[in-house]
Amino acid sequence: MKKVIIASKNPVKINATKKAFSLAFKDKFEFEGVFTDSKVSSQPKSDVETLTGARNRLNSLSGMKADYFVSIEGGVEKRDKAYEVFAWIIIKNNNVEGKAKTATFELPNAIGELLDQGLELGDADDKVFNRNNSKQKNGAVGIFTNDLINRTDYYVHAIILSLIPFKNSIFYKNN
Repeated sequence: MKKVIIASKNPVKINATKKAFSLAFKDKFEFEGVFTDSKVSSQPKSDVETLTGARNRLNSLSGMKADYFVSIEGGVEKRDKAYEVFAWIIIKNNNVEGKAKTATFELPNAIGELLDQGLELGDADDKVFNRNNSKQKNGAVGIFTNDLINRTDYYVHAIILSLIPFKNSIFYKNN
């Protein structure tokens, strides 16, 4: 059985990884979530900071034994007076690395104002929508799509896209 270590204990990130790997591979996997520090702000506010956080989480897994290492870091970036939300995913093994970004969507100003005050997106969602711990449940994407896309499924496609170099290694040998 192959092992996958996810650089998070968040059940949404672990379940998204499980779902994506089961769709992408016929192999059986064992999954383990590990607490890691992104070494960036608790709410990354740029594309670069978010990607750096994902890379830092991935690098913190070095020395561990697994067939795949998965890092997922969510972030926001202000564009034209409104924040967009997204996540970066990086997957690595000994020889190959794949990365992809989720789709983005614009947040309403009520959430953006709370982000400007220093709240994390999940905390802002909880405050505006009177919820508790939405970042480990359906997240902003679930709230705003009425669960047509929940946070787990939001990550799944990007995880699958991150697996492209693993599924098509002949084309990625010199990357």
